[in-house]
Amino acid sequence: MPEPEASRDARRVRVVDSHTEGEATRVVLDGGPELGNGPIAERRDRLRAGHDHFRRGLVTEPRGTASMVGALLLRPADPSHAAGVVFFDAAGYLGMCGHGTIGVVTTLAHLGRFDPGPATLETPVGPVETELTSDGSVSFANVPSYRSRAAVSVDVPGVGVVVGDVAWGGNWFFVTERAPAPLRLDRATELTDYCRRIRDALARDRVTGEGGEPIEHVELCGPPVRSENDGRNFVLCPSGTYDRSPCGTGTSARMACLAAEGRLAPGAVWRQEGILGGVFEGRAERLARGIRPRITGRAHITGESTLVFDAADPLRDGIGA
Repeated sequence: MPEPEASRDARRVRVVDSHTEGEATRVVLDGGPELGNGPIAERRDRLRAGHDHFRRGLVTEPRGTASMVGALLLRPADPSHAAGVVFFDAAGYLGMCGHGTIGVVTTLAHLGRFDPGPATLETPVGPVETELTSDGSVSFANVPSYRSRAAVSVDVPGVGVVVGDVAWGGNWFFVTERAPAPLRLDRATELTDYCRRIRDALARDRVTGEGGEPIEHVELCGPPVRSENDGRNFVLCPSGTYDRSPCGTGTSARMACLAAEGRLAPGAVWRQEGILGGVFEGRAERLARGIRPRITGRAHITGESTLVFDAADPLRDGIGA
């Protein structure tokens, strides 16, 4: 039987899907745009400038979801490194993604490309050292993380004054211990609305990260549900939805704030619960400014597939911005 005309014009993209403590990662193996060579940040910029429809088509509906993070594998600029990767979601591009890093390493191990041991991934914000253990868990040494501003007050409409810290963990965060409700899944709608209001107020007041970078993540912090853990968080992501995992960059930002306050000693373990109860374990190495966090977590493969981008499909490039 002859192949339908539209199918002959279709682009096919091979992906592996996983989740890290509930948060989805879609790793692109084949079929991505050609971005040339050079630093990963430059290739990220080429993807954004010339092929942003590819991002939208991968992670927005009807193929993706608002909470999904995509990871495009690239040749590393440094041949001693294992791979380059650009992370993105339904809202745009991420400098770094903790749960996505765990998902990428787990995916490459699933494909037989990684053995237990260390490997370095190149990201737009710098090299990230990872380690796959024999039990399948993954740790990564995140980029240096630090608190940029402490006790920032923002007047949030319908809420009042909220005080929090501005911190870098690979992305910019507003970290606050004030929450309108317990950090539970059944309160996710209320917590999401609260975080969106905070983020809008930060933008209104021009509260930014260093260099004027927008604060796209809001992190609420509270006590753990299980006594063997140290804290729990709820993280609003750039796409407007919440992180199902404890958020690797968010855990890093939280640890940086704790270390700045003297509440987290060098080398001490911090066990952070996410909204679903999954846990990331973090350790902090002191730096001249801030910390270098090492985060450990676990991902699970959920599927291998070939996505079809049919030229005749009016929603070929996804729904949304």
